[in-house]
Parts: sequence; structure tokens; C-alpha cells
Amino acid sequence: MKIRNSCAVRRRGLTFILVSLLLSSCLATTAGAAEQPIQTAANLNQLSLDDLSAIEVTSVSRRAEPLLGAPAAIFVITAEDIRRSGALSLPEALRLAPNLQVAQSSADTYAITARGFNHSTATANKLLVMIDGRTVYTPLDSGVFWDAQDVMLDDIERIEVVRGPGGTLWGANAINGVINIITRSSQTTQGGVANVGGGSGGEKDISVRYGAQISDKAAFRLYARGFDRAHTLTTAGLNGADDWTRMQFGFRGDFSAVNDDVTLQGDVYHGAANVDVTPNNTIGGGNVLTRWRHTLSDDSKIELQAYYDVAQRTLVTGITDSVSTYDINLQYNFVWGDRQQIVWGAGYRLNQDEFQKGPTTSFLSPASRGLRLSNIFIQDEIRLTSDLKIALGVKLEHNTFTGTEIMPDVRLSWLPTANSLVWAAASRAVRTPARFDRDLINPGLLAGGPSFNSEDLLAYEVGYRLQATSTLTVSLASFYNDYDNLRSVELSSAGRLPLMVANGMEGHTYGVEGWAVYQVLDWWRLSGGFNTLHKALRFKPGVRDFFGVQFAGNDPDYQFSVRSGMTFLRAVEVDLGLRRVGSLPSPFVKAYTEMDARLGWHVSESFELSLLGSNLLHSSHQEFASTSVTPRAIPRLVYASVRWGF
Repeated sequence: MKIRNSCAVRRRGLTFILVSLLLSSCLATTAGAAEQPIQTAANLNQLSLDDLSAIEVTSVSRRAEPLLGAPAAIFVITAEDIRRSGALSLPEALRLAPNLQVAQSSADTYAITARGFNHSTATANKLLVMIDGRTVYTPLDSGVFWDAQDVMLDDIERIEVVRGPGGTLWGANAINGVINIITRSSQTTQGGVANVGGGSGGEKDISVRYGAQISDKAAFRLYARGFDRAHTLTTAGLNGADDWTRMQFGFRGDFSAVNDDVTLQGDVYHGAANVDVTPNNTIGGGNVLTRWRHTLSDDSKIELQAYYDVAQRTLVTGITDSVSTYDINLQYNFVWGDRQQIVWGAGYRLNQDEFQKGPTTSFLSPASRGLRLSNIFIQDEIRLTSDLKIALGVKLEHNTFTGTEIMPDVRLSWLPTANSLVWAAASRAVRTPARFDRDLINPGLLAGGPSFNSEDLLAYEVGYRLQATSTLTVSLASFYNDYDNLRSVELSSAGRLPLMVANGMEGHTYGVEGWAVYQVLDWWRLSGGFNTLHKALRFKPGVRDFFGVQFAGNDPDYQFSVRSGMTFLRAVEVDLGLRRVGSLPSPFVKAYTEMDARLGWHVSESFELSLLGSNLLHSSHQEFASTSVTPRAIPRLVYASVRWGF
């Protein structure tokens, strides 16, 4: 279905939705919701470092475990981190993770990756991203279209960011890392929250959410969210003509019984770029997800999850595409004997896409294809001694293009003291072929990749995590990644066109990363992190690649960040963030240093004012460059907002 756009109609529709939701929320308080605690700005208290270390994460072992004891390079972005940062979008919230590379390339486009391979088309293809268990990568190129991903930021419980492979538990494309975005249960989002804001470039945001109890066992929430983003600049300082508008609304319901929990949630969205021009780029889609958790005992649980997702995209070139995803997963956790914790599961996914080319564009052949993915996995964590554990796991995953892939993993963790962890891991992960690897055709220039196979990774990691005192935590990790069968775009053996997509690149990367949090005083917290990356890629003998090894990714050698959060008189918040990102080699982007700042004032228990400044050190700066679009510079932003809990 081709998406059409009318900016005025869309804005009137969004206003109607938000006003209707606000009115219905106020009326609903008479149904008993008023007795529930209202989630206001002042209720979102900052966690102590002891609390942070005890946060239970699920992305490392696919079961709940304390952050301090998780044997992986994991960083958790909390709800309070997001609120105090002033982030206006998911990608901006992800800048809070020092173990990610986040680069904005236009008003609606971000390049986000872990441990390298941030592709020049801003579609990093080695990072798995999930929102409440729903995988959001596209089967077109194995990347993530960040303009299509959004949630009500107030409803995020935490974001778990894992650097390193997670293929054994999460499957193909979890090759360099996993981002797991987890939203709050509707039981904990009772009452209402409204956010309204505007910025110096014409940015506008409005979001409303309301939650209520249906009974003592059931609750729901509804939300609506919309924004306008101002255009970026060309490197000459001109209007980049990429302003961006989007609206989204959705729901979540949670139902609990003695041993059962059921969740039902969904979203729909629509967005358009450069809205004053016709035609323009548009997106639209929606999803619905249901999850059932059954507790057999304290040590035994079953989870069944299913979702449907549809994403549509229309480009000014005339290209239209629609991708439908059907997914179901089963997982069973249990304890065996006195020493073993086992998790196993199975899943099936169908991606069905319909691609229509523009008058002068490349095309996919066949235009429509169904990609099937089925898997079974098991991981056994064995307690060898009171302070030493080993986790052994393997996933068998079958895909349409390459058949069955085997992804094993072994992780060793040692607790030398009650407040420290030493861990090491060796893993195999793969990136399975996408449609653009196999089926992209441009007559006379590109003939697809009919023999393209999965990209392979053998990863070796070691790390250390320490809560030195109640005021200081530190985490360090190093890695060595050995890659084979990386994507290349090759001339024929005679050195002629057309080009073919093949697996002619190999090599390795290595680096060190770390972060720390220091509670200087009760009212002042400092945090910071860094990472380094060294890449040594090469072509296999006889390969005649057309673009060179730099086409595999455009990554800085280093980056570091520091954040300071201060609270005065329990009502005034001052947050500062400084980041330094090294230069990008090809296309070249010079290194940059930028600072963000936020001033917040809790006028009352339910009312908050804030002023945000981002990119304060320069009037504009460039963060990324793509070979396919004109380079863009990101301008300075001053933004004011009001947050009201009701």
C-alpha cells in the first residue's frame, strides 16, 4: 500500500487524538484510577549505586540476573537517565550508553552500532535491536530503520545494551551486540503524563499517556505522541530540506493471576520527511504483540510470545516497500539439581516483503519473497564452585538462504569477592544474508549475490566489573573479533561489470572499553566511559573488490564521554554531558567534541519545567557521511519543555 501525506490533515488528526485521549483520561479517573499512585516527575527518584548493581537484566542469559553478576559487557540505561538527559528520541537516548557509536546523519537518520561496522549507508547490519522482545531489524539489509522506531520515553523501564555477540540466545544478526528496550508494565504507569515542548529550529513535541486499573489483576495504558523535527544543514550551511514529522499512538494491557501474567500491546505510526515538498519520503506501519508467562515454581517458568509487525516505506525515487513479520517464540527456564540453571526454547519467523522499484532505480528480483527463520537453542549454566560458573550454549537456526547455522557460546564467570566479577567468553555468531545481499539488481551494473553466504564471527572477550564502594562502580572489557566471509562487491574474474555481491573480505578487530559511575556527594553524580577500536580488514586472494575495505564500515578509532548530574534543594536539576568522537576515515568526517546541558525545575510534585541545550560548543557539526546522500551538519538546539503528571 502506497502511503500518502497531507501535513495539515495529519497535524489536525494528531491534535484531535491527543485532546480526545486527555479528555477520556480525565473522565476515566472516576472509574477508580484516582486511587492509584500517579507517576510524576518527583516520583522518579535516582537509584543508588547499590540499587543499580542489583538491577535485574535479561539480555545476557535470557533470564533475570543481577547486573553485577552478568558475564558480558553490558550497560543499562535507566528511566531516570533518559529523563534527566532530555533525550527527545530513542537514538538520542542511546547516546547515554558509552559502549555504542551513535551518529546522526540527517534529521530522521541515525547510524548506530557496537564494535564497528557502521555502514556508509547508515544501516549498520551487525546489531540486533528489540523493543519488548520484538525484533525491529529489516530483512532488506539486516539493519534498523531508526526513523520507524519510537516509544513513549516516559514508559521505558530500562535499555540493556550488550556489546559482543548474542547469537546463541538471540539468533542471527546479534553479531556485534544487542540492544533490548524494555517498557514498563501498565501496572506501574497509572495516572497520566503529558509532555509538551518546542525548540529553536521549529522543533515541536507533544505526548500524552494515561493508565488505569481495570481490576486488582488488570491494568492498561493508552498513549499518543507526535513531533516535528527541524531540518539539518548542508556542509555549506544551507537548508538540508530533510525536516521530519511523525505521529504514533498505542496501548498496553497487563493481566495477572496467581501463576500467570499476560501482556497485550500494540502501536501504529506514520511519518514523512520534507513535508512541504511533494512527493516526499514517507513511512507507516504498526505492530501487535502478546506474551504469556507461567510460573511453575520459584525456579521454573514458561514464556510464549507472538507478534505481528508491518512496515511500509515510500521514497521520492518511486521505490515502495512493505515488510510483514510474523513471529512466535517459546522459552522454558528451570533449575536442574543443585548446580545447573537451564534455559531452552524454539522459535519461528516469517518475513514477507513486497518491493516496487522506481522509474530509474535498482530493483529486487524476485519483487516479493518470503524469508523463513526457525531455531532451537539451549544454554546450561553450571555452578562449579561457590564463586565459579560456566555457561555452555548453542543455537541451531535455519534460514531460507543458507540453511542451518550453528552458533555456540561458552562463558566463564568468577566472583573473587562479593562485589566483583571476572568473566571471559568465546562465541560464534553469524549475519545471515539479507535481500540486498542476494536479490538487488541494476542491469549492467549489479547482478545481485546468488552465492552470498552468511558472514562469520569468532569472538573472544574478557571483562571485569567492580563495585569498589557504595559510591563507585567500574566496568572494563576487551575483545578480539575474527571475521570471515564479510560482504564484498566484486568485479568479474575478467575485471568487468556487472558487479556481484560475494564473501571476499576477512580480518579482525580488537579494542578496549570501560565505564564508571561515581557518587561524589548525595546530590552529585559523575559517570563516564570510553571505547577504542582497531580494525584490520583485507580481501581474500584473487578478489577484485570495487569499493575497498572501507565500505565495510566507517568507524572512529576512539570515543569517550562524561556526564554530571546535580540536584539542588530536591527541586532543581543540572545535567551536563560532554562527548568526544574520533574522526571517520571514509568518507572522511573530522573528530568533534560536543556538550549537552539540561536545567530542570520541579515546580511541584506533578509539574516540571526543563530547558535543554544540545550541541552547544558549535553552531553545527557533522557526525556521519554517506556515499549515497549529501553530507549533513547537525545544528545547535535550544529546547524547552513542560511535563505534567495528573
